[in-house]
Amino acid sequence: MKTPLLISALFFSGFIFAQQKSDTLKTKNIEGITLKKQVFRKQSDRFIYDVASSPIAKGTNSFNLLKQTPMISSIDGKSLKIMGKSEVVIYINNKKTNMDSESLIEMLKNTPSEDIQKIEVITVPGSEFQVESNEGVINIVMKKKRNNGYNGTLKMQNEQSYYNNPSAGVSFNFRQNKFAVNTNFNTGSWTEREKYRLSNGDSTFKNESFGFNDDPNKNFGGSVNIDYEIDKKQNLSFTYNMRYNKSFNSTLDITNIQNGVLKNRTVNDEDAQRRNHSFNLNYEIKTDTLGSKLTSNISYLWFNRDKYSINETFPFVTDKDNKYGAFKQWVPQIINNYAANIDYLKKTKSGDSWLMGVSYNNTKTDNDTRQDIYTANGFVNDYDQTNYFIYKENILGAYITYERKLNEKLSGKIGTRYEMTKSSGEILGKTSFDRNYNNLLPYVNINYAINEDNNISYTFSSRIRRPRFWELNPSRTYFTPDNYTQNNPFVLASKHYNQEINYMFKNAFYANLSFNYVEDASNQVPLQGTVTKPEKDKNGQIILDENGNPKMVTTKFLRYIRTNYGNNKQLGLTLGMNKSWIKEIWTTNYSVNLAYVMYSGTVSEDPTSVQIPGQTEVLAPYIVDVKNFNFSAQFNNTIRLSAKKDWFLGINYFFASKSKMEIGEMGIRQSLDLSVKKIMGNWTFVAELYDVFNQNFNKINGVQPNGSYNNVTNFGYPRILNIGVTYNFGNQKLQKAREIKSANDAVKSRT
Repeated sequence: MKTPLLISALFFSGFIFAQQKSDTLKTKNIEGITLKKQVFRKQSDRFIYDVASSPIAKGTNSFNLLKQTPMISSIDGKSLKIMGKSEVVIYINNKKTNMDSESLIEMLKNTPSEDIQKIEVITVPGSEFQVESNEGVINIVMKKKRNNGYNGTLKMQNEQSYYNNPSAGVSFNFRQNKFAVNTNFNTGSWTEREKYRLSNGDSTFKNESFGFNDDPNKNFGGSVNIDYEIDKKQNLSFTYNMRYNKSFNSTLDITNIQNGVLKNRTVNDEDAQRRNHSFNLNYEIKTDTLGSKLTSNISYLWFNRDKYSINETFPFVTDKDNKYGAFKQWVPQIINNYAANIDYLKKTKSGDSWLMGVSYNNTKTDNDTRQDIYTANGFVNDYDQTNYFIYKENILGAYITYERKLNEKLSGKIGTRYEMTKSSGEILGKTSFDRNYNNLLPYVNINYAINEDNNISYTFSSRIRRPRFWELNPSRTYFTPDNYTQNNPFVLASKHYNQEINYMFKNAFYANLSFNYVEDASNQVPLQGTVTKPEKDKNGQIILDENGNPKMVTTKFLRYIRTNYGNNKQLGLTLGMNKSWIKEIWTTNYSVNLAYVMYSGTVSEDPTSVQIPGQTEVLAPYIVDVKNFNFSAQFNNTIRLSAKKDWFLGINYFFASKSKMEIGEMGIRQSLDLSVKKIMGNWTFVAELYDVFNQNFNKINGVQPNGSYNNVTNFGYPRILNIGVTYNFGNQKLQKAREIKSANDAVKSRT
């Protein structure tokens, strides 16, 4: 993978030299300039959506506005995607947001769209961005006005799905000369219901499970951002974010059938709660009049999750092989992170920019998992599944980028990020490991404006995808006693190489051709096998046969484990359009994503398995051999229904074809969404109906070369009716306090 980087760097350097030489021989003429409103355009390494000039940006919130932005989509109303990328990182005014994903979405839903000047979509971020794998960046640029006073937003909404789920939020902003504060608070309760149907087995064995999960949640969260302008060159700010989630009495109820015989019923009752607190202190000083500045951050993050569950299995017919069984499980996790970074931006009179910085992250996770198993004498500790896991990680990073605009047509950006990672993990009393690695992550971008109507660019980037902290905790989450997920502390970081060619025509039509290659790719794969061990009586004593030897019993299992399996390649093409018609009465945002994926590898062992005397585990190798073409399409329409611009109709449709991935083939998904919006002064009323025909759910079928299969259907009742009311009060031209980048942002996404 070094060859594309070398070619790109040589091409970039040669192009700059040739252009510089050519410019010295030219006589430049100044001609008249005709200004034209450009709602959507390509600039350097990003696409820019000038929402202040768009007809759809009035009377809504920032989240809904993002959903209408070209290249951005939201299928579930809870997350955002860029051209099918699995994750999105949000920046505000070039600073990464300092909150967890759920709080961020709530903040966007409570931020008036009128506060936004433009939205920048960066499909392949440069070296200065703290992102992983193939993550894209959305940079929201807020309007800059310095009026003193206050303003705020009150929002209430009610969602009706299988259950009724109300929520409310308030935001308040205050500015007085050099001092500014913005704060928000939101709360809500919702109960999610999911219906499951599972089947797995082979030619000799068939297991079927079906049931449901009810998960009630209560949450509240908020943030405070205080910004003080010391003088015209210096700013000091402090940010605090918090979120609390409580999920008690969550119930998973599953009925199991084996080889056509009704066997048992498994009920898992769970109580869980999460707390997240983060603090950040920021200092910024401007070093000249050209825009050069020095920025520093010190951050602290504390995350705590407590989870207790009891899993019981009730036999329909009791015999020696089908008995009542139960176990209790405690899975707590505590994360402490300390971080700091210093960035320096240097701008020159010729228009060049140098951006350099260093960062440091120190993280410790504490995972004291305990599992007790039911016997005739009550619950006793299950030593094999009880693990006290301590994980420590230190990351030292440094980056530098150079950006130059040679003329009105040609610009480029080149940079690299160097990261040194030192980590260690220990399951107390059982095993330990040390893992140290260094990564050089280069980046190249070349942008050429062919003429006023045509623009083309090429980008290359490499990134690391480290496992999330919860993925490392060696605990199990049980669906049934023999069907569960297994976390893996030994999973390795993956390395991603991303290349893209972007083309834009008339600031309305665009094409994106991408190729992504992943080394040491990881995912959660289903492993089927058997465990043979001595049979025990109700008192936990080993049963002997007529020869005095332990009587052995064999049990089949299905274990989902996140592990490295091999490599994957993805070739993608996105075609899109953003355009208004009929004097801006009808605004369209259409996109079609075509992809060809190639996943290959084998998982022949479970790295978390520990040999237990007297037990034998046999695992069927899992083969990943996927070659598949798939496509998806999204059509968003906003229709203005009145000349006063106070009534709007939204008609959105999403379709995804069948697609193969590591664990099997995902079935067709589609969704038709309708909305009506009414604006009355500072009031906005919205009625939205998501997935009118209940067709956006997951159905996965997987078959291995040896004939074993694993099928999963997960129906989450996607049809949702949402009624929302928003009221904006105070001075709507007020400038908010600066949104500040936190030093531990890269760690937050891994909690």
